[in-house]
Parts: sequence; structure tokens; C-alpha cells
Amino acid sequence: MEMHRIAPLLYALSALAALSPRAMAQEPAGTGSSSVTAASAPQGTTPVQPVPKYVRPTEKTKLHNYLFDAFGPYPIAGALFFAGIAQAKTSPPEWGQGAGAFGERVGSNFGIAAITTTTRYGLAEAFRQDALYYQCECKGVFRRLGHAVISTLTARRGDDGHRVFSVPALVSPYVGTMTAVYGWYPNRYGYKDAFRMGNYTLMWLFVQNVATEFLYGGPHSLLSRSHLNKSHGVSNPGANN
Repeated sequence: MEMHRIAPLLYALSALAALSPRAMAQEPAGTGSSSVTAASAPQGTTPVQPVPKYVRPTEKTKLHNYLFDAFGPYPIAGALFFAGIAQAKTSPPEWGQGAGAFGERVGSNFGIAAITTTTRYGLAEAFRQDALYYQCECKGVFRRLGHAVISTLTARRGDDGHRVFSVPALVSPYVGTMTAVYGWYPNRYGYKDAFRMGNYTLMWLFVQNVATEFLYGGPHSLLSRSHLNKSHGVSNPGANN
């Protein structure tokens, strides 16, 4: 995919991320109780659905989710997927072909993913942002898809969990690819290649959010049976953190 094709997607992600934080703050972000319930609604009026109270994740929960995001099934799948494409294109050509070359490409992609995730979580701590992904309790494919898009470049902040634009989420993919280009890629690669690769990494983060939104279905789903699962999602309030 050329740069002129991927740029509109990045602009669209940025625009969606800039939506009103006040409106986004009304999205359920965790478990808890609400002061407005159907039982307390005045008679003759439509009951108001309770909005779960945001609960800041514990250090254990953040570590749990960091391990999943950095070393779980999604980064492994991404490393294999992009390695397959690079193997087919013999990119970089210096790495050649064969099983050894494929393993080198897988390791490179997995390293980029690990550095990206570590940077995102580390910078989120510095910015006092919550880097965890929260599933949407809304209904409908397009609304949930929009939630996944917005979550790619936003994070929760403060005791109320309001949504803000996330610099760590935007910067971290390019930190990962810059590290790869200047760390172990052939010398002819430069910052332009790192930026191009960073765009792909950012797109993959969106794919991960979509997978987390639609594939994880609560405490009895397939992913929840592994030791590294997204236990802090709002759709599984009974899961252990």
C-alpha cells in the first residue's frame, strides 16, 4: 500500500480521535455502580439505563494486559502475517529466502510489536493515561467498529475515565519501526522506511482493537481461557483482574 493511500486513513483516525471527550466519557469504561437506575426513575418516565462507573486499573491489571498486548496471540499473528508478505516480496532482499530468512522476518516484526507496546504503556504512565482497551457496551457492528477506530488513537484519563487524544498511541508505532530500521535493518534503510512501516504498525493496532472488540466475548470465551487474557474489558465484569 502506497503512502498516498494510507494517508487518508491516518487523517480519518485522527479526526475520529478528536471527537468530543465529554461525549466519549459517557461510554462504559469499567465495572461499578451508577447513581441512576431503572428502579430510581420517576413513575411514568422511561427508565434510564445505568452507566457503569469507571474504575482505574490496578498495577497488576496493567501488567496483565501489557503482557497480552506485547506477547499474546495478536502480536504473534501480526508478526507471522507481515513476515509472510515480506517473504513473498523478498523484503529486505538482503535477508534472502528460506526458513532462516522467514524466521528473521518474524523475529523482526515481533520485536517491533514488543517495542511499540512497551513504548505505548510506558508513555501512557508518563502522561497518566489508561492504555487498556475497553470493549464497547453499545450494540451494532458499525458502532462497535467506530469504537475500535476511536480507541486506536485515544486513551482514558482521570478518575472519571474521560477519553482524550493519546500521544503515546500515535507515537509508539513509529518508535518501534525506527528502532528496527536503525537497529537491525540493512544500512540502506532510513527514516522514510521507518515512517512507512510505522503506518502499517498503526493499522495493525486498529486490527487488534477490532479483534479484541469482536472476538473476545466474556469470561467463557476462547481468549479468556489463556493465562494472558484481556480481563479488564467492560463486557466481563466478573473476570478476575
